[in-house]
Amino acid sequence: MRAARFSRFGGPEVLEIVDLPDPHPGPGEVRIAVRAAGVNASDWKKRAGLMDEQLPQTLGYEAAGVVDELGDGVADVAVGDRVFGFSADGAAQAELAVLSHYAPIPPALDFADVAALPAAVETATRALDQLGVDGGTLLVNGASGSVGSAAVQLAVARGARVIGTAGPANHDYVRALGAGPIAYGPGLRDRVLELAPDGVDRALDVAGSGVLPELVELAGGPEHVVTVADFAGAQEHGVTFSRGDSGRALHALAGIGALIESGAFRLPPVRTFPLADVAAAHRHGEAGQVRGKLVLTVD
Repeated sequence: MRAARFSRFGGPEVLEIVDLPDPHPGPGEVRIAVRAAGVNASDWKKRAGLMDEQLPQTLGYEAAGVVDELGDGVADVAVGDRVFGFSADGAAQAELAVLSHYAPIPPALDFADVAALPAAVETATRALDQLGVDGGTLLVNGASGSVGSAAVQLAVARGARVIGTAGPANHDYVRALGAGPIAYGPGLRDRVLELAPDGVDRALDVAGSGVLPELVELAGGPEHVVTVADFAGAQEHGVTFSRGDSGRALHALAGIGALIESGAFRLPPVRTFPLADVAAAHRHGEAGQVRGKLVLTVD
């Protein structure tokens, strides 16, 4: 099968499409013929040598496609079913991928739509679970990106009032997601207090823009704040840093389809690239101009 891989660290030019042995599912897993695979910022961090040290490395933790092989004990899907989910071995940007956790694709959605969801929806759900969001007022710092927009909508679905920071160009988008938009930058505390004079009940930092002290103050203490983007700041200010190795919210996959079909969850904008153009997708993502999600498609 063809797959995206790099054998040395560096810029997008180190990415290659290579032939690798076909993978096979283990117990409880399924293999899919990949139709679309999500691209995340962690991909170019890995490629640059900022994460894992081993070489070579494949890429991709989320994909959508058609089931073509079942592992032992799998009874909830059949060969030919459309599913999306997570590739535990990080090799989803390929013609074939093994999914360790998966869910059916709603009939009205295409593969690129749902390939954009697993990482963002799981991260957002995990953070909201850790915060215990169930109503109240939530401040989301970084509300227009893929994780932030998922967090806004999932919090609204839980009955929360949401205030979200975003650049002025994205305020209408954040408002359409169900949040009250405010601008980034100096004076954040005062802008939040204009909308919520008593502060907020909880705060989620997705942007990692150095505002944890303000979030702690607005939420009434570090125990009411979670960040998915500022590890050093979390240590300094006593805030919870949410990471996947502390327990993933894999239940999020099973529930997102119903929210989409009910109109309670709006899909992010998607920019697609063919698998062979993975380097171009990395260049586009690293330029920092993406609203929504980058997705590789496989013919």
